[in-house]
Amino acid sequence: MLALYRRHRQNCKGDHAHNTRSSEYDERKKGWKRCECPIFASGTLDRIARRQNTGQWEWEPSRLVAAKWETFGRWDATAAETSLPVPVPATDQTPGRTKLADATEAFLATCQNRGIATPTLKKYRTFIKQLDAYCHFRGYTMIDQLTITDMDRFYASWKDGKRAKAKKLERLKSFVKFCINREWIAKDITRDLKAPEGSSIPANKTPFTDRELERIYAACDTIGAPTKPGPGHRPWSGEDAKDFIYLSIYTGLRISDVSTFNIAERLNGNDLFLRMHKTKKELYTWIPDWLVNRLRDREEKYGALIFRSGEATNMRAMSERWRENLRKVFKLAGPFAEPPTPHRFRHTFVRILLEKGVPETEVATLIGDTVEVLRRHYAKWMPGRQERLASILRDAFTDKPRPKLVQMPGPR
Repeated sequence: MLALYRRHRQNCKGDHAHNTRSSEYDERKKGWKRCECPIFASGTLDRIARRQNTGQWEWEPSRLVAAKWETFGRWDATAAETSLPVPVPATDQTPGRTKLADATEAFLATCQNRGIATPTLKKYRTFIKQLDAYCHFRGYTMIDQLTITDMDRFYASWKDGKRAKAKKLERLKSFVKFCINREWIAKDITRDLKAPEGSSIPANKTPFTDRELERIYAACDTIGAPTKPGPGHRPWSGEDAKDFIYLSIYTGLRISDVSTFNIAERLNGNDLFLRMHKTKKELYTWIPDWLVNRLRDREEKYGALIFRSGEATNMRAMSERWRENLRKVFKLAGPFAEPPTPHRFRHTFVRILLEKGVPETEVATLIGDTVEVLRRHYAKWMPGRQERLASILRDAFTDKPRPKLVQMPGPR
C-alpha cells in the first residue's frame, strides 16, 4: 500500500517549515494549523520506487488517487485514468441489494470454512483488497454496481505474470460465481475474460546442478563467523547457511518448513517427520548420521527451533529472514543460468532422487504430489522415461527403408 504524507512548501498557510512532512494522524492533533500544501504518495509500483504528487491537498481525494495507482499498478496512468471518478449513486436501503463490504467479507469467510491453506488464503485476501481498491476508486459501494466493463478494466490493471494472472482470474471468477449463487449479481460479468495465452503451459522446474551446489557451498565458506552488533551486523555464519541448505536438499522441505523446523517434534534418530501440505498425509523420511549430528549441535546452541534468529517465531518473519540470508549466499556464488531461489533446493531433492532411479511413485509421495504432476514438471530428470521413449522410437523405425549413402561431390 502507498503511504500518504503532506510536504509543506514555502509560504505555507499553516506556517509549517519548508520541506517538512506531516501525516493525516499529525493533522488530527489539537491545535494543528491547516494548510493547502500538496499531498504525496510514496511507495513502489511495477518495481519503480517513487514519491509522487497526488495533485490534491485534502486527504480523501488523495486516497482515491493513491487507490487508482495501486489498482492499475503503475505511476504513469493515462489522463483518462487520472481523473477522479464520479461516484455512482447507490441507495444502501434498497431492498435486495448487498453492500460490497458484506459480499467480500462473506466470501473470505467461506474460503476460511473450506479449510484453505494459509498461503492460499493470503492470496485470496490480497485479491479482495485489490478489488476493494478498484471499487473505492470507481465510487462503488454495492456489489451489483460492478459491470462487465468494470471486469475488463480490473483485469487489464493486473501487472502479474501469465500464470499468476491466470490464477488471479480463477479467484475473480470464483468470487463472481459466489455472488451469483446468492443472487447478489444477476449474471456472470466475467464470462468473456480469458486467461493469457500460454498460461496453461506448466513452468519448467530448474534444480541446482551439482556444480552450482559446489559453488554455493564454497560461498558459504567465504562468509565466516557471525559479526558483532553494529554496521553490517550479521548474526549468522556460513556454517548456519550450510545447515539450512543441507536440510533443504536432503528432505525437500520448503523454506517456511526449514526456517521453522522444530527438531524436538520432527527428528527421531535418523527418521524425520514430514506432513505434506497438499495431500495432508503424514510421512517419515530419513537423513544421514552426519546431518543428524549437525542438527543436534544446533539444538544445543539454539534450542528446538534450530534456525531461529532473534525473538521472532512468526513463520513469515523467519522465512523472510532466511530468504534474505540465502540471497547473500547466492550473490557470492553467482552467476546462475536461472535466478537462484530457496525453492530450487526442493527441486534439487527431486532431481537427485530421479537421477538415482527412485520410482516416480515414491518420489511423488516424498514431495506430497501426484505422479502426473511429477511427470509434467520433472520429465527431464527421469532416465527411465527417456530410455522407454528412445526404445519405442528405435523399435518403430528399425524395419523402415534407409537411404543409400552417396558421396557428395566436393573440391578436388
